[in-house]
Amino acid sequence: MPPAARRGIRMAALGLAVNAVLVIVKITAGLLGNSYALVADGVESATDVFASIIVLRGLAISTRSADDRFHFGYGKAESIAAALVALMLIGAAAGIAFEAIRELLTPHDAPAPFTLAVLIVVIIVKELMFRRVISVGGEVGSRALQTDAWHHRSDAITSGAVFIGISLAVLGGPAWAPADDWAALFASGMIAVNGVRLLRPAVADLMDRAPDTAVLERVRALADAVPGVLAVEKIQARRSGMGFLVSIHVQAEPGTPLRDAHSLGGRVRSVLRDEGFIIDAFVHMEPYERDSGGPV
Repeated sequence: MPPAARRGIRMAALGLAVNAVLVIVKITAGLLGNSYALVADGVESATDVFASIIVLRGLAISTRSADDRFHFGYGKAESIAAALVALMLIGAAAGIAFEAIRELLTPHDAPAPFTLAVLIVVIIVKELMFRRVISVGGEVGSRALQTDAWHHRSDAITSGAVFIGISLAVLGGPAWAPADDWAALFASGMIAVNGVRLLRPAVADLMDRAPDTAVLERVRALADAVPGVLAVEKIQARRSGMGFLVSIHVQAEPGTPLRDAHSLGGRVRSVLRDEGFIIDAFVHMEPYERDSGGPV
C-alpha cells in the first residue's frame, strides 16, 4: 500500500475514534440536559462515524492494483466514498430539520446549563480535527479524506450554533426555550449546504472531469523536458483515487525507428509516474509536424 494511502487511512481511523466518543458524549448530555439541539448534534456526529468507515473502506479499495476485472484500477472507490459521505450529510440534515420542527411545536423546558460546557469541548476538538485532517487530505490528494475533514468543520459550526441557541434558552428564561430548537434547525441548514458543496466535486470526479489547468501544465512541462520529445500535442487526464490517469500524445522525429519511439514513450511514462501524483500514463507516439503547434 502506498505511504500516502496508509497516512490517509490512519487519519480516517483517528476521525472515526473521535467521532465515536463524541456521539456518546453529545447524545448523553443532550438527553440528560433536555437539549434536543445537542441530541441532533450527536446524531450528526453519528453520521460522521459511518462516514469515516466509508472513507476508510474507500481509501483501502482505491489502492488496489489494476486487474482483469478493473483494467484502470480501483481508484474510483475513493470518489464513490466521498459522494456517499456527502449524501449522508444531506440525509442527516433532513432528519434533524424534521425533528427540530416537531420540537418547536411541542412546549418544553430550557436545556440544562452544563450542556454549554460540553459544547465548548466539542467545538475545540472538532476544529482541531478539521485542521489536521484537511491538511493531510490535501497533502496526499484524497478527495474522500478532505470531505471527511469538512464533516469535522461542519460539526464544529453546528455545535457553535447549538451553543448560541442553548445560551439564549438558558439565559432568556422560559420565553426563550425554543431557541434550542431554532439552533437545531439552523444547524440542519448548515449541514445541508456543506453536503451539497462536497457532493459536487465527488460527482465531477466520477464523471471524469478534467483536472485543474495547473495539473495539465505540469504534465506538459515534464513531457517536454524528456530528450527526444519535440512537441506535446494533446493531454487528457482524470482523477483516480489520490492521483490521475493521464493520456498524452507526444511527437518525435518522423524517421525515428519504432523501437526507439517505443523506448522514448517509455521514458515519458516513467518521468510522469515518478512525479507522484500521476498513477499511470498512456503515451501515444506520433511523428513531429511543424504546423501542429510544435517548435519552429
